Amino acid sequence: MTNPARIPRIPFTALVMAAVAALLSALIGPAAAQAAPAESRPVYSYDRAIRESVWVDTRLDGDADGRTDRVAVDIVRPAEPAQQGRRIPVIMDASPYYSCCGRGNESQKKTYDDRGRPVGFPLFYDNYFVPRGYATVLVDLAGTNRSDGCSDVGGRSDIRSARAVVDWLGGRGRAYTARTGGEPVTAGWSNGSTGMIGKSWDATIANGVAATGVKGLKTIVPIAGISSWYDYYFAKGAPLYDSGPDSLADVVDSPDARKRCAAVQKKLADGAPRTGDWTRLWRERDYVRHADRVRASVLLVHGMQDLNVRTRHAGQWWDALARHGVERKIWLSQTGHVDPFDYRRSAWVKTLHHWFDHYLLGYDNGIERTPMADIERSPGTWSTDPQWPAPGTAPTTLRPRGGTAPGVGLLGTRKAPQGATETFTDDPKLSEADWAAAVDAPTAAKAGFRTRPLRAPLRLSGSGTVTVTVTPSTSTAHLSAVLVDLGPDTIRDYAADGEGITTLDRRTCWGAGTTGDTGCFKETAADTRKVAHTVFSRGWADLGNYADAHKGRPLTPGKPYTLTLDLAASDHLVPAGHRLALLVAGTDAGLIDPPASTPKLTLDLSRTSAELPLTGGAAAFARATAGAPRHPDAAAPLDGIAPPRSVSRLPAVG
Repeated sequence: MTNPARIPRIPFTALVMAAVAALLSALIGPAAAQAAPAESRPVYSYDRAIRESVWVDTRLDGDADGRTDRVAVDIVRPAEPAQQGRRIPVIMDASPYYSCCGRGNESQKKTYDDRGRPVGFPLFYDNYFVPRGYATVLVDLAGTNRSDGCSDVGGRSDIRSARAVVDWLGGRGRAYTARTGGEPVTAGWSNGSTGMIGKSWDATIANGVAATGVKGLKTIVPIAGISSWYDYYFAKGAPLYDSGPDSLADVVDSPDARKRCAAVQKKLADGAPRTGDWTRLWRERDYVRHADRVRASVLLVHGMQDLNVRTRHAGQWWDALARHGVERKIWLSQTGHVDPFDYRRSAWVKTLHHWFDHYLLGYDNGIERTPMADIERSPGTWSTDPQWPAPGTAPTTLRPRGGTAPGVGLLGTRKAPQGATETFTDDPKLSEADWAAAVDAPTAAKAGFRTRPLRAPLRLSGSGTVTVTVTPSTSTAHLSAVLVDLGPDTIRDYAADGEGITTLDRRTCWGAGTTGDTGCFKETAADTRKVAHTVFSRGWADLGNYADAHKGRPLTPGKPYTLTLDLAASDHLVPAGHRLALLVAGTDAGLIDPPASTPKLTLDLSRTSAELPLTGGAAAFARATAGAPRHPDAAAPLDGIAPPRSVSRLPAVG
């Protein structure tokens, strides 16, 4: 403890002058201040902030009622800047969940007083950032809560709902004081700079709006966002859910919208056939193809064990942004579908604070020069990388070979001899956890291939593929490929209800609060489990999509087909002493739906390979496996985490 007697006394007038200087510096901003602060300060009143609602005209008539749709926009902003003639930036979260389902770990909803004025805003953005000179803007997507129109699940109406608000904040749109009629209202208090943030569907909207190239959108922070809606419902033709976007729209549409949106519901159902074929509907909802239009910086966040919005979305969006030189950073956790506020709270708030200060207020705080990637290595333990995928990562071809027992083979660089095969039968009751647990035992439902125990760690960073040649016994077949770390570890229990976190009773407060919006949230802790294996990347496909990723064809029993499965993005370190395994099987129970039949599949090993993103490439694999001792085949099961039998079909509450 510091000795109070050793602290030098500072004259009261000096303290006052220092406080005034700090306040002025915060108020006039970094461009005009000689010694600008490193970050914005909470100098504005939250309890006296302006809370208001406007309805922005989307210039669409999605519900065909003869007038253009207006979306509800709830705003909380500090009063003082407008009084001083200053304009401020906006942090915006556009969501369909503000009344039906709630936001955040505590499923918070918007609340209003008896005159309909906003009182409670979900999450901490308003509590923390409004006193620091930002406005927080929460948008009800079309068809939800207090908005007109119909939800079209990531389509034109969804994206236009949010883009119209960005335009209005930049002085290019129209808004009114009421849902119908009302007086025109402008955003004269906005400086036209907007940052969008949100988790899941909200993050998806941020991706979609950024892909329009809209002026004034300076940055987006998509947390567990969808980058292409086809890939939310299908994996190269294999259905991931037994429902489509029409069911999802029915969940989020307001009661009024359900009455007037039957035509939109039918269009969603007709445009998304359960065949898994690519249609015009999916093309409209593919934001990856427009990554070249993105002007905003991107802080991308995803759980590597997210079984709802799976990490394929993060990987393909990240790669597309990289190809077009978009300024970006990434956080990858070991959780499932979880917001970083609930697994790394203090570091996240600090990062977000500096991110918005830089991209919305123009502070030169160095956030853009910090490492590109933050990656969770074990529960609560993080590492950083200057770029991602990790420097020195290269696609490396590994090949399966037969072993001493059926379905128990080796994984290495040597090609299997011509004519070598493995055979397995699809069992829709079994999952990746069942296959991995029996990796060392001959089982009828999978073909497994593993390295010997590694002499050195092996890191996989990025997205990979597995190309197989298989002969089915029936006219339909689904395939799965998974990568497994075989070895003991303690990991987050991503398949439990909290998807890797436990919610505690005690609360901490993040920013200012009022009676109606305290800014206080329940703390969390890591929910961990000891395992003997970890599945860390997955890919699925319908074999009928062998010739075209977007269109299935009937199979001829007894005929071989070649197909490439896309593995989800990950960043995983297989430690020395562990083994790396590739498993190929049929239906992954709980994660893809089974085909119409249960085929027997013969895998041609000489025409099967995995192209994996290994840091250090082939040389690193050679070092890790050189002289590795033989591992005796053992029938003892290796416990791991089984995926939930029923994955949420909402992208997603929380």
